[in-house]
Amino acid sequence: MDLLSSTFWASLLQIIWIDLLLSGDNAVVIALAVRSLPEKQRKLGILLGAGAAVGLRILFAIVVSYLLNIPFLKVVGALLLFWIAIKLAKGEDEEHGDIAASDNLWKAVRTIAIADAVMSLDNVLAIAAAARGHFELFIFGLLLTIPLIIFGARMLSTILERYPILIWLGAALLGWIAGEMLLSDIAVLQWLQTSIPSWVVSVPVSETNPAGLAPAKLPFYSAAVVGAAFVVAVGYLLKKKPVDQPG
Repeated sequence: MDLLSSTFWASLLQIIWIDLLLSGDNAVVIALAVRSLPEKQRKLGILLGAGAAVGLRILFAIVVSYLLNIPFLKVVGALLLFWIAIKLAKGEDEEHGDIAASDNLWKAVRTIAIADAVMSLDNVLAIAAAARGHFELFIFGLLLTIPLIIFGARMLSTILERYPILIWLGAALLGWIAGEMLLSDIAVLQWLQTSIPSWVVSVPVSETNPAGLAPAKLPFYSAAVVGAAFVVAVGYLLKKKPVDQPG
């Protein structure tokens, strides 16, 4: 771990921002699902719901951390991140208002677990991409979600609602990471090595980079900028698109 590396600190800040942005959804789900429980059960429901969310993150983390070096998997992951970011930008995230309040603790926890199953993979995938092979950052990102989910959700959702520009900045960040991830896929790098060799550089072989290949800085950051711009542009166009009203 190189604490003096600018890449390390950039990844750390990106992970914190991703957690702030995406963990809020999970906590809002929890707050809505337990809102009709008695006070004592409500606290227990929040703890159990947060535990389910973190447990799912750990489960997905085990899978994602082992699979990210499979050819074309980062391409699929990048496309998924683009989809997440565009959905976030155009303001059509999970319909939290449709989550029914439950007067039964276990029904509430079940509701939370189902909703978290949809959202946790998004969070883990974004953290795994932002960590760029730093396992300690990956674990830090997962652990950071615990206090954010339990304590920070209501405040974060209020801030995001009050300052929507933060949602666009967050969506652009995910697009930035998706662009980087797309160009870092081993299959893409091997193709570039043959087709556009100046776009690829050799790096020391490691567990996270067994091929010893990495994108050159200019195409790497260009892909990131294009990814961020793509998300903002598509999100803006979809948001401006008129929705047909039922007759």
